[in-house]
Amino acid sequence: MIISSDKDIHGLKEAGKVISDIRDHMIAYTKPGITTKELDQVAERLFKKHGAESAPILTYNFPGYTCISVNEEVAHGIPGDRVIQEGDLVNIDVSGAYKGYYADTGRSIVVGKGEQKLIDLLVATDQVFDAGLNQFKAGAKMNRVGHAVHDTASKLGYKVIKNLTGHGVGSSLRDAPEHIYNFYLPWDNALMDNGLVVAFEPFVSIIDEEIIELDDEWTFVGKQGGYVAQKEETIIITEEEPIIVT
Repeated sequence: MIISSDKDIHGLKEAGKVISDIRDHMIAYTKPGITTKELDQVAERLFKKHGAESAPILTYNFPGYTCISVNEEVAHGIPGDRVIQEGDLVNIDVSGAYKGYYADTGRSIVVGKGEQKLIDLLVATDQVFDAGLNQFKAGAKMNRVGHAVHDTASKLGYKVIKNLTGHGVGSSLRDAPEHIYNFYLPWDNALMDNGLVVAFEPFVSIIDEEIIELDDEWTFVGKQGGYVAQKEETIIITEEEPIIVT
């Protein structure tokens, strides 16, 4: 989506506030002993309270209001009977539609007291995200984002998942561009449009560079089974700093 009016900006900010509110409530409820299904039910109640709709259900008929991935799971984890434990690495990915606008956001967190390597991974993910975010500017080449993400992760001693990408968002869950890569590709040199709305989501990994899909046909895990963390925001690209709406 490319915004065309102040109405679009207002609508995206409203949607972003609703979806990020659901994300933050889910994070607050992520405690040892809760199941991922119970956590998803928190989101269900809030979607209904706000009059918003779950984008995974709307778009893909996903078996849950949100995607909740634990430890070896990287993305698209199905809410179910899995009990969250102290020290787990949990990714909460929330996307939805509100008054015709879509927003998409995600966070990886460590539940309670976790291993130092997981704490370090989250710190690195924040740094990688910020490095990529700084490259979003109208008129800049899109591959600057992937270069900054990959280069920063490498300097910090980490890898990025190459077959998971960001994407356009706003009028649907998956608008153009189809992919915002988290590594440098010379041919990915399209210029960013002023007002382009994207979901930016680097996945930072301890050992993996690729994910594979499990037999449930939804859940992604690292090819080598390592830990992966994600941070995702919906942003509007401008001629100045990007506007984060989530």
